[in-house]
Amino acid sequence: METNLNCDLGETSFHHSAENDPELMKLINTANIACGFHAGDEETMKKTVDLAIKHSVSIGAHPGFADKENFGRKRINLTKNEIKKLIFDQVHILSEISESRGLSLTHVKPHGALNNMACEDYELSYIIGQTIKEFNRELIFMVLPETEMEKAGKDLDLKVACEIFADRNYEDNGRLVSRDQTHALKSNVIEATQNIINMLNDKAILCYSGKRIPCQIDTICVHGDGENAVDIVSNIKSNLEKAGLIFNPLSKLKKFN
Repeated sequence: METNLNCDLGETSFHHSAENDPELMKLINTANIACGFHAGDEETMKKTVDLAIKHSVSIGAHPGFADKENFGRKRINLTKNEIKKLIFDQVHILSEISESRGLSLTHVKPHGALNNMACEDYELSYIIGQTIKEFNRELIFMVLPETEMEKAGKDLDLKVACEIFADRNYEDNGRLVSRDQTHALKSNVIEATQNIINMLNDKAILCYSGKRIPCQIDTICVHGDGENAVDIVSNIKSNLEKAGLIFNPLSKLKKFN
């Protein structure tokens, strides 16, 4: 059985130093790189792409709201054209940098509040997916399973990768527990690792309440800005390798080949 480990990286800002990025890049298979709107800048993007090349990690754009003050985690209502421009500009920026270094983008994963809103709103998800398709129909749309994002991606006939989180808890509707709740995060290394093992074995999201939601699972995410991110990723990878799982970059998964 194969799987994929991804992290959100290149998120340098006054919220996050990105100091763990070099160590995380040694462990993961896929990086979602901030495009300078919610975090990051041109120099950070270049450094992160170079790290990905060094460690044979596939890369994708991680577009968020243009709101560095709130790290892209505040909901902002935009028009259809504003959403299309928001996504297109960020994918284009990172693509220009990566192509100049001989590496092509493999996917797009919306960030923060934009991601959360898209999970709930089919029209928003469709606009995001449509913009990705117009930019490059071969790009993979990384989504939360059993949400409006997955539905829109499939309706657009995009390549869709379903993502589960090791370091977050889930509500009974399959969406992430809001970060303003005390039980939003799983920061304990052992707990986060067992959480992933259980979800992979069950082929389901395991909600905080104990509810089980069957779903497709293609990739595992650990947030790069998490306090124990390196330890969690290392422990997950070690335990899953012992269980016989094979880790591949997102674009190399059999599902997409």
